[in-house]
Amino acid sequence: MLHPVNASLDEHLPIDHKLSKVYRVGAGLTGLLLIVFGILGLVHRIGFFDTGGDTVLALNTNGALSVLSICIGALLVAGMVIGGTFASTLNITLGLLFIASGFVNLALLDTELNVLAFKIQNVLFSFVVGVMLMWFGMYGRVGSALPHDNPYWRARHPDQAAREERARGGAAAL
Repeated sequence: MLHPVNASLDEHLPIDHKLSKVYRVGAGLTGLLLIVFGILGLVHRIGFFDTGGDTVLALNTNGALSVLSICIGALLVAGMVIGGTFASTLNITLGLLFIASGFVNLALLDTELNVLAFKIQNVLFSFVVGVMLMWFGMYGRVGSALPHDNPYWRARHPDQAAREERARGGAAAL
């Protein structure tokens, strides 16, 4: 029989928890990559909405995409600094947005609405970054084999967690 789960993805996680390191590293590395890409795009002085073939780090870009990359990169670096559940949730959310962006921009390739100058390599990059951010964000939060000392498992299985805690307390008293 299925029991409703009374925990959500935004359960509280102590900032110093070991899972926070994964969320921070994922957000920080991805944020730095996007900031570097954005800065290199701005340094090349590409037009803001230019849809030409200007490339930076093998990706097509323009001024608008460069500024957007810097802003999202800065948001991810802020998530790295804050850490904890915030960084995890931010990684998941931005990962989903990157994947959605990949699909939207795939549909806009070779049209006049392609204002971010996406090419197929940009679409693939969006998919890869989206999956990577989601993996970093969901690490240790979702899955069928979470360890029983995981705070997310404990929040989703409070009755069993309490039984195990009582059993550990009884064994420690012996």
